[in-house]
Amino acid sequence: MARSGRSLYLRVGMLVVAGTVLAVGFILFLTSGSFGTRQLMFETYVRESVAGLEVGAPVRFRGVAVGRVTELGLTSVVYGVEGGAENSANRLVLIRFALDPSRYGNTPVAAAVRAGLRVRMASTGVTGVSYLEADFVDPERFPVLEVPWTPTYPYIPSIPSTINQVTTAAEQLMSRLSSVDLEALFGTATHLLEDLRTQVGSQGDLGRTLREAAATMTALRETIQGAELAATVRDAREAVNRVGGAAQAAEQLMEGPAIAGAVTNISLAAADLRTSIARLPAVIQSLELALRSVRGTTTDAQADLGPLLRDLRATVSSLRDTAEALRRSPSQSLFGQPPPPPARERR
Repeated sequence: MARSGRSLYLRVGMLVVAGTVLAVGFILFLTSGSFGTRQLMFETYVRESVAGLEVGAPVRFRGVAVGRVTELGLTSVVYGVEGGAENSANRLVLIRFALDPSRYGNTPVAAAVRAGLRVRMASTGVTGVSYLEADFVDPERFPVLEVPWTPTYPYIPSIPSTINQVTTAAEQLMSRLSSVDLEALFGTATHLLEDLRTQVGSQGDLGRTLREAAATMTALRETIQGAELAATVRDAREAVNRVGGAAQAAEQLMEGPAIAGAVTNISLAAADLRTSIARLPAVIQSLELALRSVRGTTTDAQADLGPLLRDLRATVSSLRDTAEALRRSPSQSLFGQPPPPPARERR
């Protein structure tokens, strides 16, 4: 009996020790190793439901855990706000949370709030576990909510959660849709379709315009089909034959002795011109040497080159006139007018 009693006491003692160790481990798990560290308390107020947010829920800054929620309550109970249910402050939910300064830094909270630091509720994926998220937003879009009491702890304003914003936008959209007179809208659409049917019908302007366009296309098709295309093709073929005959006559004229002599003279003139052009690089080179030697006296060199350039321009102009005269009347330029007949032949 004594041995069995000792065994029972040993089992009970081991059970108590194991329970104590589990309790301490559970407490350390909830505090996430923050036991013994210095934490700062803050509070915020939200207008929406905090369902899913529990005491001990993490507080994250852009996904990084920086603290935990410590208290949830109503501002009307905690601060004893008076004024009845119509007072908007009575509908606020109080959330207090502790932050570890070693996790988020030593940035002054007041300066961060002025820069746009706000908190809002968020949830983790499909599990729906809610937590408190801190982030910087546009302070002009989300101004600080003024409250008629003095906060016990430093106050960080809140903004609506993403789900709440979507829900609010959907409610506003449905409210606007409910205010729209759908019957009048459908009636207007029906009248519009009737007017369109009338315009397209036999008495409408649009139908009349379409019929006139169809008649015009029919008349145009008949005109094209009834045109004398064969005669037009024959006239075009004759015109082409005439152009071919003119080209053949021009070719025969080019093969004549007068044109051959003119071509020979033009070839000689072109050879002379080619020789003159071949001499131009030497002249240009000499000009470049002259320009290098008299770089300081550019004005005098330009005065000397002016007459030479004018002479070259006059020479080129004369050659151009000669070539133009040869092109227009080769026989007149090469042979001139025949002499007048003698007096005896006139009698």
